[in-house]
Amino acid sequence: MYKLVFLLFLWSAAVPAVERVSVLALFPGKAMLNIDGQRKILSDGESFGEGFRLIEATPGQARVELNGKEQVMNLGTAVRADYAPAEKQEIRLLKQQNAFFIDGLINGQATRMLVDTGATHVALSERTARALGIPYVLEGRRSGVRTASGSAAAYDIKLRSLKLGNKSFTNVRAMVVEGDSPRHVLLGMNVLGHFEIEQQRNLMILRTR
Repeated sequence: MYKLVFLLFLWSAAVPAVERVSVLALFPGKAMLNIDGQRKILSDGESFGEGFRLIEATPGQARVELNGKEQVMNLGTAVRADYAPAEKQEIRLLKQQNAFFIDGLINGQATRMLVDTGATHVALSERTARALGIPYVLEGRRSGVRTASGSAAAYDIKLRSLKLGNKSFTNVRAMVVEGDSPRHVLLGMNVLGHFEIEQQRNLMILRTR
């Protein structure tokens, strides 16, 4: 009897921990998965290896538990055991001069931007573009914009990078307006749309989605 208990203990200790899972196919109540290189079909509630369980499968998605963390997976997606979802970040802005300003990086250079929820895209003046070394004439496309003062000539360009807090963007569309206006870079909705925006009187909170 002691020998049998010892052998069972060795067998259970040898169960490997699941490291990587990907979804190959989905059915009502079942999912075909690639688990650490092995193709397996599991039913709702069934476990495999150490730390992995299929909670529920539908033709649209699979709800799984990996190392105690519940996650939703779609067809073709994969997840690792060491995966940790990024925490949401809050950027808090206090109103200054009746506006909200945020400090960030454009093409790696520190830049102060004015939050403008009424602007479709990022906008900056020729003066600012030159100060940032942006070759807007060479790389931009002649266009036009509508401002509070009327229509203005502009260049439609792509910013190589823009960073706010720990959120980074690449190939960001922007408009370089001829002349010295706007005074500050306008942060438009093509970037702000990636945040949840909450305003409380003199406080604005940008939360990463």
